[in-house]
Amino acid sequence: MEAEAMSLREEIRQTKPFPSLELEVFLAVLRTSGVLEQKQAHALRAHGLTGTQYNTLRILRGAGERALTCSDIGERLVTPGPDVTRILDRLENRGLVRRQRDEDDRRVVRARITEKGLEVLAALDAPIERNMVEILGHMGAEKLRTLLSLLAEARNP
Repeated sequence: MEAEAMSLREEIRQTKPFPSLELEVFLAVLRTSGVLEQKQAHALRAHGLTGTQYNTLRILRGAGERALTCSDIGERLVTPGPDVTRILDRLENRGLVRRQRDEDDRRVVRARITEKGLEVLAALDAPIERNMVEILGHMGAEKLRTLLSLLAEARNP
């Protein structure tokens, strides 16, 4: 028999009911996101990365040899942020990415992951995968697929 999960009201010690089910669900999604991000941040901290920096490196690794612009990266970030340039500055200072001016339009700057960046990601692949299984594996594949479907529906009404 599975243990019953604690409700959001219990977690945040709220004594009154939420004004609407929609607000309760919205806050539960935010709370869940925060808890999951904290758990992943621990694994990333050992490599001196934030979640957004890690996501940026993964995007650049996925692009392969193709360099991406800041707007390309920004569109692909899981949690979009306003300042991709600053993220790239920090990653470039650590030698994890390199930037170059576009040959056709000198105003455009493109970023590419470096060998060092690939090495950092390779070192993180297994620990992050283990972390994901540890965090969410208890739910089982069927519940995870249902959750994915429900979250997609919430993002795309």
